[in-house]
Amino acid sequence: MSQSLSKLFVHIVYHVKRGRCTIRQQEKKDLYAYMAKIICDNQSVPIIINGIEDHVHILCMMSKNIALAKLVEEIKRHSSRWIKTKDNYYSTFAWQGGYGAFSVSPSAQKKVKRYIQDQETHHKKISPKEEYIALLKAHGVEYNEDYLWTD
Repeated sequence: MSQSLSKLFVHIVYHVKRGRCTIRQQEKKDLYAYMAKIICDNQSVPIIINGIEDHVHILCMMSKNIALAKLVEEIKRHSSRWIKTKDNYYSTFAWQGGYGAFSVSPSAQKKVKRYIQDQETHHKKISPKEEYIALLKAHGVEYNEDYLWTD
Protein backbone atom coordinates (compact mmCIF):
# COMPACT_ATOMS: atom_id res chain seq x y z
CA MET A 1 0.00 0.00 0.00
CA SER A 2 1.23 3.45 -0.80
CA GLN A 3 -0.37 5.19 2.16
CA SER A 4 -1.02 4.50 5.83
CA LEU A 5 -4.64 4.75 6.93
CA SER A 6 -6.25 4.15 10.29
CA LYS A 7 -9.28 4.94 12.42
CA LEU A 8 -8.52 3.94 16.00
CA PHE A 9 -10.81 4.93 18.85
CA VAL A 10 -9.39 4.63 22.35
CA HIS A 11 -10.83 5.09 25.84
CA ILE A 12 -8.08 6.31 28.18
CA VAL A 13 -8.37 6.43 31.98
CA TYR A 14 -5.86 7.73 34.50
CA HIS A 15 -5.85 8.99 38.06
CA VAL A 16 -4.45 11.80 40.14
CA LYS A 17 -1.46 10.68 42.17
CA ARG A 18 -2.51 9.59 45.66
CA GLY A 19 -1.84 12.07 48.42
CA ARG A 20 -1.90 14.98 45.97
CA CYS A 21 -4.58 17.59 45.42
CA THR A 22 -7.59 16.62 43.34
CA ILE A 23 -9.31 18.42 40.50
CA ARG A 24 -11.75 21.05 41.70
CA GLN A 25 -15.11 21.45 39.98
CA GLN A 26 -14.38 25.03 38.92
CA GLU A 27 -11.30 24.01 36.90
CA LYS A 28 -12.69 20.88 35.25
CA LYS A 29 -14.13 22.54 32.13
CA ASP A 30 -10.95 24.50 31.39
CA LEU A 31 -8.72 21.50 32.16
CA TYR A 32 -10.66 19.26 29.80
CA ALA A 33 -10.60 21.93 27.08
CA TYR A 34 -6.83 22.20 27.51
CA MET A 35 -6.48 18.41 27.29
CA ALA A 36 -8.55 18.44 24.09
CA LYS A 37 -6.14 21.01 22.64
CA ILE A 38 -3.17 18.76 23.51
CA ILE A 39 -4.89 15.84 21.79
CA CYS A 40 -5.46 17.99 18.69
CA ASP A 41 -1.86 19.21 18.78
CA ASN A 42 -0.88 15.54 18.53
CA GLN A 43 -2.91 15.07 15.35
CA SER A 44 -5.63 13.15 17.20
CA VAL A 45 -9.32 13.94 17.65
CA PRO A 46 -10.86 14.38 21.10
CA ILE A 47 -14.44 13.10 21.28
CA ILE A 48 -15.23 13.55 24.97
CA ILE A 49 -13.27 14.17 28.16
CA ASN A 50 -14.84 13.95 31.61
CA GLY A 51 -14.24 12.57 35.06
CA ILE A 52 -14.46 13.38 38.73
CA GLU A 53 -12.05 14.92 41.19
CA ASP A 54 -9.53 12.07 41.18
CA HIS A 55 -9.51 10.69 37.64
CA VAL A 56 -10.24 11.44 34.01
CA HIS A 57 -11.69 9.53 31.07
CA ILE A 58 -10.85 10.43 27.48
CA LEU A 59 -12.41 9.07 24.31
CA CYS A 60 -10.45 10.07 21.25
CA MET A 61 -9.57 9.00 17.75
CA MET A 62 -5.83 8.47 17.66
CA SER A 63 -3.59 9.68 14.90
CA LYS A 64 -1.67 7.07 12.96
CA ASN A 65 1.42 9.19 13.64
CA ILE A 66 1.66 8.77 17.42
CA ALA A 67 1.98 5.84 19.79
CA LEU A 68 -0.57 5.51 22.58
CA ALA A 69 2.06 5.83 25.33
CA LYS A 70 3.40 9.03 23.77
CA LEU A 71 -0.09 10.55 23.43
CA VAL A 72 -0.92 9.82 27.07
CA GLU A 73 2.48 11.15 28.17
CA GLU A 74 1.89 14.40 26.26
CA ILE A 75 -1.61 14.88 27.70
CA LYS A 76 -0.48 14.19 31.27
CA ARG A 77 2.73 16.22 31.12
CA HIS A 78 1.23 19.34 29.57
CA SER A 79 -2.02 19.28 31.56
CA SER A 80 -0.14 18.86 34.83
CA ARG A 81 2.10 21.82 34.03
CA TRP A 82 -0.87 23.90 32.92
CA ILE A 83 -3.03 23.29 35.99
CA LYS A 84 -0.18 24.23 38.32
CA THR A 85 -0.29 27.74 36.82
CA LYS A 86 -3.98 28.17 37.71
CA ASP A 87 -3.79 28.35 41.50
CA ASN A 88 -1.43 27.63 44.41
CA TYR A 89 -3.86 24.86 45.38
CA TYR A 90 -2.40 22.83 42.48
CA SER A 91 1.25 23.33 43.38
CA THR A 92 1.65 19.62 44.22
CA PHE A 93 -0.67 18.29 41.51
CA ALA A 94 0.51 15.20 39.62
CA TRP A 95 -1.01 12.38 37.63
CA GLN A 96 -0.26 8.77 38.56
CA GLY A 97 2.40 7.16 36.41
CA GLY A 98 0.19 4.57 34.74
CA TYR A 99 -2.99 4.56 32.72
CA GLY A 100 -5.57 2.23 31.26
CA ALA A 101 -6.42 2.30 27.57
CA PHE A 102 -9.11 0.33 25.83
CA SER A 103 -9.94 -0.01 22.16
CA VAL A 104 -13.43 1.07 21.21
CA SER A 105 -15.19 -0.21 18.11
CA PRO A 106 -17.06 2.38 16.04
CA SER A 107 -20.33 0.63 16.95
CA ALA A 108 -19.61 1.05 20.70
CA GLN A 109 -18.52 4.67 20.46
CA LYS A 110 -21.91 6.15 21.46
CA LYS A 111 -22.17 3.85 24.48
CA VAL A 112 -18.65 4.76 25.68
CA LYS A 113 -19.33 8.45 25.10
CA ARG A 114 -22.48 8.26 27.27
CA TYR A 115 -20.56 6.35 29.92
CA ILE A 116 -17.88 9.06 30.08
CA GLN A 117 -20.50 11.82 30.01
CA ASP A 118 -22.27 10.30 33.05
CA GLN A 119 -19.22 9.99 35.31
CA GLU A 120 -20.58 11.99 38.26
CA THR A 121 -23.82 9.99 38.35
CA HIS A 122 -21.96 6.74 37.79
CA HIS A 123 -19.68 7.34 40.77
CA LYS A 124 -22.58 7.72 43.16
CA LYS A 125 -22.96 3.94 42.74
CA ILE A 126 -19.41 2.68 42.23
CA SER A 127 -16.00 3.81 43.45
CA PRO A 128 -13.27 4.83 40.99
CA LYS A 129 -11.26 1.78 42.04
CA GLU A 130 -14.18 -0.59 41.42
CA GLU A 131 -14.84 1.12 38.09
CA TYR A 132 -11.24 0.75 36.92
CA ILE A 133 -11.07 -2.92 37.89
CA ALA A 134 -14.40 -3.54 36.10
CA LEU A 135 -13.00 -1.88 32.95
CA LEU A 136 -9.86 -4.03 33.11
CA LYS A 137 -11.93 -7.20 33.53
CA ALA A 138 -14.42 -6.25 30.79
CA HIS A 139 -11.54 -5.83 28.35
CA GLY A 140 -9.68 -8.95 29.47
CA VAL A 141 -6.66 -7.00 30.71
CA GLU A 142 -4.48 -8.94 33.14
CA TYR A 143 -3.35 -6.91 36.15
CA ASN A 144 -1.87 -7.19 39.60
CA GLU A 145 -4.01 -5.23 42.05
CA ASP A 146 -0.96 -4.61 44.26
CA TYR A 147 0.40 -2.28 41.58
CA LEU A 148 -2.73 -0.49 40.37
CA TRP A 149 -2.61 2.31 42.93
CA THR A 150 1.08 2.81 43.59
CA ASP A 151 2.61 6.17 42.77
